[in-house]
Amino acid sequence: MTAIIAIIPIILLFVLMLGLKMPGHKSAFITLAATVLLALFVAPAMGMMPEKFATASTYAVVWWSLVEGILKAVFPILIIILMAIYSYNILVESKEIETIKQQFTSFTDDKGILVLMLVWGFGGLLEGMAGFGTAVAIPAAILIGLGFKPMFSALVALIGNTVATGFGAVGVPVTTLCNEVAPGGSASAEAICETSAFAVVQLSPLFVLLPFIILMLTDRKAWAKNIALALWTGIISVVVQYLCARYLGSETPAIIGSVAAIVAIIIYAKLFGKKKEHRENERHFTLGETFRAWSVYLFILVFILVSGALCPPVNDFLKTHLVSKVPLPVIGSTFKFGWISNAGLMLFLGATIGGMIQGLSLRKLMTVLARTTINLQKTVVTIVSLIALASVMNYSGMIGAIAAGLVALTGSFYPFFAPLIGAIGTFVTGSDTSSNILFAKLQANVAGQLGMTGTSSFYGISGSESNWLVAANTTGATGGKMISPQSIAIATASCDMQGKDGEIMLSAIPYAVVYIILGGLMVYFGI
Repeated sequence: MTAIIAIIPIILLFVLMLGLKMPGHKSAFITLAATVLLALFVAPAMGMMPEKFATASTYAVVWWSLVEGILKAVFPILIIILMAIYSYNILVESKEIETIKQQFTSFTDDKGILVLMLVWGFGGLLEGMAGFGTAVAIPAAILIGLGFKPMFSALVALIGNTVATGFGAVGVPVTTLCNEVAPGGSASAEAICETSAFAVVQLSPLFVLLPFIILMLTDRKAWAKNIALALWTGIISVVVQYLCARYLGSETPAIIGSVAAIVAIIIYAKLFGKKKEHRENERHFTLGETFRAWSVYLFILVFILVSGALCPPVNDFLKTHLVSKVPLPVIGSTFKFGWISNAGLMLFLGATIGGMIQGLSLRKLMTVLARTTINLQKTVVTIVSLIALASVMNYSGMIGAIAAGLVALTGSFYPFFAPLIGAIGTFVTGSDTSSNILFAKLQANVAGQLGMTGTSSFYGISGSESNWLVAANTTGATGGKMISPQSIAIATASCDMQGKDGEIMLSAIPYAVVYIILGGLMVYFGI
């Protein structure tokens, strides 16, 4: 009964967003209000409140839970989201995004290679740098401009925008996932690296399978080429992403992994691809023009690498200076935020310097930033509401009650279903980050219920059993992204297919089901 009561907020969120078609920000806010009422009046009566709060005021517990959630939402999640989209908007404002588009379409006439380059390579890079729909909208729009059918363009863009989303917007989803389950809400670099690496391992078969599917959808007759290119690109992608995840953390796997995939595809095209036909008046870009077009992403990458695990002295300095600490009484935690060590600052610096190289004045850049901030009002409400909701559910004992119910229902088979939980979260919210906010603590609690509290070996890689199950949430969440209504809405808008949302979703569902099942098998058999 406690599990049934505790799951009401999640069901309510599903009903509001999917059943009543209510916008995400309104659904999240109403669900937060309902969760607060349950935490104040129902959870204590049902005996859900943790024992450590037995003598504390329920109102105080709920209040400080809300405060923690709001702080975690703003610092640094919303800052990173804002700066990630700001970086992309600079490219649009300077019109250098057109140069990038033309460069991607100028090196081959092989449709399979071109499609894979756009939706897997460039799409993954967009996801890693900016996320939040850009990796679906831009590749799909380019494909249509090149003469591909709208339904095909939407489908391959959705399929391509999957594995990279776990590390989208400079690693926000996995960083958030780890912070949600860490004591005090701040995960160690070691925990983030381990969880990031586990996510890549769990997704590893999909790094080959998805490029193969994309290539087969493009050209069903070229079996041999499709297998060879999928293996080559997939293996390069997964190896680079694993190394970045294991040794650098969550910020760079999608970025560097996608760059490696682009290079791998170019090498294949030069060696085995159909030769590019010479066309009159074809534009060739100089090294200077290429540097100018890519300067935003180049400087972002440099700042992220220098401030991260690649330069330990710099990383240690940034993490130990200008760090704010906010004690949160009653719930017994302390919120910490590094003003100069967070990825949001690195995004801002890289994007701003790159924008100035592209010819935009500082005043114009600040105008772009202000416009981006205003356009994110609904996202702010959604993210703040969801994180505060997850915090209240955690401290009121609801997450623990759901975990106990799931263990009782699925027993030792739960790890197989763990990715499905993450997929449901993304399907409803449209965001890997939001799914991790909702269910990170749930996965950690289930790990405790199943006795997964020690260290073990997963496919030959040693690490925390709890982190393995927590990583499964983002593994599933990346699959749910393919069929989330928000992603499909972006695809329909980019492909001028208004009213065709249902058709696109139906075409993507079989691939999403295979994706989630494969993720579940990887999690289950890895234990």
